[in-house]
Amino acid sequence: MTPQEIVERCLELSKSDGMIVLVDENSSANLRWANNALTTNGVMHARQVTVIATVGAGTGAASGVVARSAVTPDDLEPFVRSAEQAAQDNGAAEDAQPLLDGEAATDWYDEPGRTSATAFQSIAPALGEAFIRGRNEQRVLYGYVEHDVRTTYVGTSTGWRYRHEQPTGNIGITGKTADLASSAWVGQAVRDVADLDINVLDAELTRRLAWSQRAVELPAGHYDTVLPPSAVSDLMVYAYWNMSARDAHDGRTVYSKPGAGTRVGEKIADRPVTLWSDPAVPGLTSTPFALARASSAAQSVFDNGLQLQRTEWISEGTLSALIQTRHSADLTGLPVTPAIENLGLDVGDAGGDIDDLVSGVERGLLLTCLWYIREVDPQTLLLTGLTRDGVYLVENGEVTGAVNNFRFNESPISLLSRFSHASETVHTVGREFGDYFPRTAMPALRVPDFNMSSVSQAS
Repeated sequence: MTPQEIVERCLELSKSDGMIVLVDENSSANLRWANNALTTNGVMHARQVTVIATVGAGTGAASGVVARSAVTPDDLEPFVRSAEQAAQDNGAAEDAQPLLDGEAATDWYDEPGRTSATAFQSIAPALGEAFIRGRNEQRVLYGYVEHDVRTTYVGTSTGWRYRHEQPTGNIGITGKTADLASSAWVGQAVRDVADLDINVLDAELTRRLAWSQRAVELPAGHYDTVLPPSAVSDLMVYAYWNMSARDAHDGRTVYSKPGAGTRVGEKIADRPVTLWSDPAVPGLTSTPFALARASSAAQSVFDNGLQLQRTEWISEGTLSALIQTRHSADLTGLPVTPAIENLGLDVGDAGGDIDDLVSGVERGLLLTCLWYIREVDPQTLLLTGLTRDGVYLVENGEVTGAVNNFRFNESPISLLSRFSHASETVHTVGREFGDYFPRTAMPALRVPDFNMSSVSQAS
């Protein structure tokens, strides 16, 4: 059955008061390499069907959600009945709201998007050339590139039919010296893998590995540190994932007002920073409607179909919005601002690039990326984690060697007040969270007192 046929058949079978059906079609292709040679490649197709049944109406409705990765025509009726039974068993949902009305999208009957190994026609030869350079120059390359096309079909008992196709390309390359003593990493996320420039990525790896020829041991401490856009991305994505208005309203997060309520409207950063999401921004386009396959503090299945638009979460240093469902908006008295699948950070007085930031450091550090990021204190959003694949000593504006890795303790919200310089914002991808949230645009940041809390033996 086609995705559209599954949606329509489930809706026909429904005996509940309302129903939402989502079908996600995933097509992906990948290449993997190690020791300067391609090792594996693969092409995969997957389908996930989610049925959301509602019993009752309006704010008194109950919901039941059932999802499966493989269904046949004969599975659909018991599948729908399971969702309906779950709704009856669950009782009234706290986040219940009327289902949204809508019409059929003009591309509703289009086939799902597909990808294949041909997506890498321009990548594979460039990788081969990089492998040859690596062998000649005593460098070893490891890495992975994937192209994924997710097509989502949504149908509701209120008449809404929607199709969204989301292509994503993601690459990560680790370079090591021949003795494997030093490493560096580069990564990039794009819509079309043909936009990847392997030569540019390899040149940056080569530059960073050359810096590691001199090794310096440094103790823990507070260092004048340049965070590249990738590291900033991981920190800001974590801050974004904690922006549930419901959790803030309940006093659980850094965005909670002491006593009660949220800090929306308060100045939370001393610098002119704007943290935004926009489903229509070129190069980072994402789903323009809310799509929820389960309810949580940050999303509601009843909100499927809410139109998304540019949202500034922090505007010129002021917390201006939090992730809101219709239910949490009723609690907080704030506008409905659902989550969006991209994130950007702009700094009003930013300029130049990461090399310009490094040139201003008298003695400090340049990072490659962060790893194993975990939360220590939700009230301040204090995070801990490790540096990885290259920490470099900067002296008099130049990189003079590589130093040991560190464990850090920092809050991304605190950093938004403490950084001294920012580069222009560029498209980037986080090392740790890029697989889950690849569409980000961040500046590099220079933080005069970044807290390296202890030396790490991680490599």
